[in-house]
Amino acid sequence: MSRILLGVSGGVAAYKALEFVRLATADGHSVRVVQTPASIRFVGEASFAALTGAPVLSSEFERDPARGAFPDQRAPEHDPISHLELVSQADVFLIAPASANTIAKLAAGLADNLLTSCALAADCPVVLAPAMNSRMYEHPATQANLQALRGRGVQVVEPGTGRLASKGESGIGRLAEPEQLLAAAVAAVAGPKQGAGSLGGVSVLVTAGGTREPIDSVRYVGNSSSGRMGFALAQAAAARGANVTLVAANVALAAPDGVRRVDVVTAADMELACRREFPGCDVLLMAAAVADFRPAAPAAGKIKKAGMESLELTLEPTVDVLRTLSAGRSATQLVVGFAAEHGEQALELARGKLKAKRLDALVVNDISRTDIGFDSDANEVTILTASADGAAGEINVPRAGKREIAGAILDTVQALREGR
Repeated sequence: MSRILLGVSGGVAAYKALEFVRLATADGHSVRVVQTPASIRFVGEASFAALTGAPVLSSEFERDPARGAFPDQRAPEHDPISHLELVSQADVFLIAPASANTIAKLAAGLADNLLTSCALAADCPVVLAPAMNSRMYEHPATQANLQALRGRGVQVVEPGTGRLASKGESGIGRLAEPEQLLAAAVAAVAGPKQGAGSLGGVSVLVTAGGTREPIDSVRYVGNSSSGRMGFALAQAAAARGANVTLVAANVALAAPDGVRRVDVVTAADMELACRREFPGCDVLLMAAAVADFRPAAPAAGKIKKAGMESLELTLEPTVDVLRTLSAGRSATQLVVGFAAEHGEQALELARGKLKAKRLDALVVNDISRTDIGFDSDANEVTILTASADGAAGEINVPRAGKREIAGAILDTVQALREGR
């Protein structure tokens, strides 16, 4: 298990840091907490001390009763300098939430409180989880500061999108969920995994989730895609060093660390976002379930049930986003599609799609099975690859978690790129 130093800066999202500590200690990790003075206005030191079983520090001038030791260690005989000893003993320094002000200080190399002093002295991995209003997060200064920190090796856990602290406001800036923070901290301690760096410098565009086509202002035509496969692909590609953009259609999951996220709703939104992002990518992984049809004339308001015996909808086809992008790609771009087929004819139908849409590969899963696929953590797929003579090669990937499936798909992507 790991020793995690948690830095908490000021913001409403500090309450999530308590849940992070609960999860981390329940998993057997040893945790110490340092707070900025502003963060104490949101969550008191006593709460963190109770969960960690260790003193909480908020000033570089206060004495540490544990003398820099973590709960699983014996305290040294002497009184060391707090910010040096804490990071010296830590396996990872996670700063969550990281406010815009703290991020700015870290980017400038300031050390004006205990948290920033620890960061400047840290030779362990540093993981940063921003949390703030969307306008502050999207400000060019904040983005430049984050980019500077990434360039120095700091790992950034991207914020989520949704309801913000200010009444009536929503957007990007929500602190990542505690489970994601713990996964990022553990991954940072583990270091690069097998395959890491193998897509270094490669731009990967991933689509995920399922589009929703409006019937009226509250109802829609949709599908069962959870987005988990696409998010697993984005995470795996980022872990291999790729520059990843994730176009997500109606997905409630938090974006993986280091991945730029673009949220869309309808097939038309998906087409627009992909047309904008595709020219700059080297690899497209089209895992989203894009609607084939949409209501031809959605109602502007809510359709009332009263007095209606039936409701007829006229559907019109949507643009085939994958076919359109593949038709306009450059010679160096790699395009991978995904097909959810049903029953015995699944592979035969998929081979036809592979050829008709001019894809380099097509990932096929059989949706007649209830133990894999939509809204499941597991999957089993066949990867069809195109060859020069028009035949389709087959790679069977047995039932496994979607992270393992994502790894197999990226192995195929790398092999196709190397074969060119």
